[in-house]
Amino acid sequence: MPIIRNLSRAASQLLQSSGCGCGVSLVPVRAIGVSPRQVASDASFHSVTFSESDHPRVLITGGLGQLGVGLAKLLRKRFGKNNVILSDIRKPADNVFYSGPFIFADILDYKNLREIVVNNRITWLFHYSALLSAVGEANVPLARAVNITGLHNVLDIAAEHNLRLFVPSTIGAFGPTSPRDPTPDLCIQRPRTIYGVSKVHAELMGEYYHYRYGLDFRCLRYPGIISADSQPGGGTTDYAVKIFHDAIKTGKFKCYLRPDTRLPMMYIDDCLKATLEVMEAPAEALTMRTYNISAMSFTPEELAQEVQKYVPELQMTYNVDQVRQAIADSWPMNFDDSNARRDWGWKHDYDLPELVTTMFSYLGSDSRIAQAN
Repeated sequence: MPIIRNLSRAASQLLQSSGCGCGVSLVPVRAIGVSPRQVASDASFHSVTFSESDHPRVLITGGLGQLGVGLAKLLRKRFGKNNVILSDIRKPADNVFYSGPFIFADILDYKNLREIVVNNRITWLFHYSALLSAVGEANVPLARAVNITGLHNVLDIAAEHNLRLFVPSTIGAFGPTSPRDPTPDLCIQRPRTIYGVSKVHAELMGEYYHYRYGLDFRCLRYPGIISADSQPGGGTTDYAVKIFHDAIKTGKFKCYLRPDTRLPMMYIDDCLKATLEVMEAPAEALTMRTYNISAMSFTPEELAQEVQKYVPELQMTYNVDQVRQAIADSWPMNFDDSNARRDWGWKHDYDLPELVTTMFSYLGSDSRIAQAN
């Protein structure tokens, strides 16, 4: 042990008497990082630019929700199966587990999340972990932890490790005092749900980290997203997914919103396409860090009329959920997404008739659908 102490003392003296005359201090490895938890006030960082032969290494948090699995499939097709890691705190279905890399990742565990980013050389992070509107109102403390504390962990890690970070926002980021028809990118935002408040917080924190630390933060405000291969997850717009399943199974659907409740909507393929496009857009093309995107806007009554072209006997009834109705009444009726269309060429593929046709085509060959066709 005396030998080790002597060697340590000699090494210290050697470092302090270097030829350039400048002292060198030994610092813990943790302090060498560039996280805003320890970042210098004048630091500046920029995300990696990828060539065609150098694909990003991607991590998707909250990957077993409505969008994560589909996004992983799209990104794996583009960047290679092993370059895209899906993560969640739940056990995945076998088809998801065997379709590509999957790991357990708890966004509330900063150390574990940081190790995942380091050990897998992550360069892009898609942060989908969140509690949605109706679920969040039922458990505000959990929504606050997941949607806000989890976001802070992700922001720090993304800045520390020079990641390109995508965080989705939502129509829920607007409130009853926002202009509703149409709703522009920049306007007053005073949401009245913990989900909406947490998303406004995410937008502002992401922009702050971009301007303060150079974080390559990118965000889209999603409308209601409709997909055939996922079940409703507690959102206010979930009726637009459930109606297809109930129409096929029972020919009856009970809607929890009023028939005239107009909300912006989008088919999942358009949503995923927009997400990839904004992530691949040149940084110099982006005039803002958070964009509205939209494809269509309809009411439950209009959707039911389109569904009845395939299931004529559909019986539509209404049992209004006052909580969800109040949330919907505070949200935009139409999105103005002209900035996204101008800056990075956003263009949707699916309108309402195409959406309904695609959903029924995907959901199978039920006798009602076969007869209608």
